[in-house]
Formats: sequence, structure tokens, C-alpha cells
Amino acid sequence: MVNYMIETLVYYFSYPFVRYALIVGVLISLCASLLGVTLVLKRFSYIGDGLSHVAFGAMAIAAVVGLTDRMIIIMPITIFSAILLLRTGQNTKIKGDASIAMISVGALAFGYLLMNVFSTSANVSGDVCSTLFGSTSILTLTREEVGLCAVLSVIVVIIFIFFYNKIFAITFDENFARATGNKANLYNLMLAVIIAVIIVLAMNLVGSLLISALVIFPALSAMRLFNNFKSVTIFSAIVSVISSAVGIIISILAGTPVGSTIVAVDVAVFAVCCVIGFATGRASS
Repeated sequence: MVNYMIETLVYYFSYPFVRYALIVGVLISLCASLLGVTLVLKRFSYIGDGLSHVAFGAMAIAAVVGLTDRMIIIMPITIFSAILLLRTGQNTKIKGDASIAMISVGALAFGYLLMNVFSTSANVSGDVCSTLFGSTSILTLTREEVGLCAVLSVIVVIIFIFFYNKIFAITFDENFARATGNKANLYNLMLAVIIAVIIVLAMNLVGSLLISALVIFPALSAMRLFNNFKSVTIFSAIVSVISSAVGIIISILAGTPVGSTIVAVDVAVFAVCCVIGFATGRASS
């Protein structure tokens, strides 16, 4: 049985598109996990959920107007919405959770309405389901798309490392960071733009509705076992990368949906970490 599985994996990985899927899955999961710790600690976890719905609405617009390169519309709209969420959540009476819910639900409904009214496909329900829960598009990536993902992922990692101390400061005490001269608003804006880019990249991997899982579960798993920011961030990245790789491999072997399988692995790892944290008494409160 083991030999058969190994032979099957070797066979599949002889195809470039499978290798591309694994590379992109690992890179996206790594980036999402790095920012996920900060977003969870800042009680802003659902920005991923809100922005993924915005990206869905933007994708519907791109499909209706017949664009072949949908990133031209999806990326700017998602980044603008990230900035809008940040500004709305901080400076008006509509606070963070309410603004995320408002934009999220509005964009999701608007996108679905467009896809139905201006349908360009005979199977609208199938297209919507694939977009929301992920599809086989992760297995049809081109070398150019993989290259773009790799470049953006490297940029995200470099920014996170370079601004690590600033991100640490605004994560735990934003008011103090602002009082000591740190440009908290600028760094919050930078985080919002980066997570918007990751959301757009992740849509092909897990779909709009499951993106938040890449952000939340690795961070929460790490918090069950560690209590300091650096350890949580490193372990979250390790867990996220391994879960993504395992999820893609299981999906290939079992023929299950890629996105749902990755999230299922993330949930299983979280459950294991909870048990270990409880047994050892190391789970964070």
C-alpha cells in the first residue's frame, strides 16, 4: 500500500502542473500564517473573510466584462477595500467588525447577482461553488502565475522580517507604539495591503469562503503550545506549510477538493495542538 502511494505520488509529481500547485500552495500558506498571528492578536481575523468576498465580487465584474486577465480588476479593488476597511474601522462610527460584515456581505451578494444577471456560463451554480470553495484551477497554473506568486511571496516575507519589530509593537500596544513615534497607521495600512494581495493569490487555492482558515488556524494552533510572539509566528509558519503540502498530497491521492482538504488538515492539526496544549498545560489563555 505504501509503495503504491509512493509510486502514485512520483507519477503525479512528474507533471509540472502538480509541482506548480504544491509550490504555490506552500508559498501562500506561509505568507498567510505570518500575517495571521498579528491579525488574530489584533482581533482582526475576519478581514481575510471580508476581503475574500470583495475579491469574489471583483471576479464577477471581471467575468461579466469578459477580461482574460482578471487580476487587473480583482487586485486593485481588493487592495482599495483593505484600505477602506482600515480607515472605516478606525476613524468612524462604523467599527472594525461591523465594517467587515457590511463590505463582506455586500460584495458577496453583488457578485452573485452579477453572475446570475449577466451569466456567461451555462453552469452558474457550478462556477459560483468553484469560486467560493476552490476548484481545479490550482492545478492549471502557468509558469508565469507561479513566478508572480513566488515574487509576491518573497516580497511579503522580506517586508515581514524587515518590519518585524514595528509589527510586534503595533500588535500588542498600538497606542504605545504611536506615542513612541512609530507610524502605526502606516504599518496597519501596509498589513492591510499585504493581506489583500495574499487573499487574491489564495482564491485559486482554497476559494473565497475558506481563505480565513489559512489565516486563523495555524496561528491558533501555535497559540495552544507557545506564549511568545516569535515562537508562535515560527510554529504557525511551519504548521501552515506542512498542512498545505499534506492537504495537496491527500487531495491528489484521494481525488478530494484541494481547498477543503487543506482546511481539513488545518483543523485536524489545531485539534491535536489543543490536546497537546491541554495535556502539557502550555496552552495560552
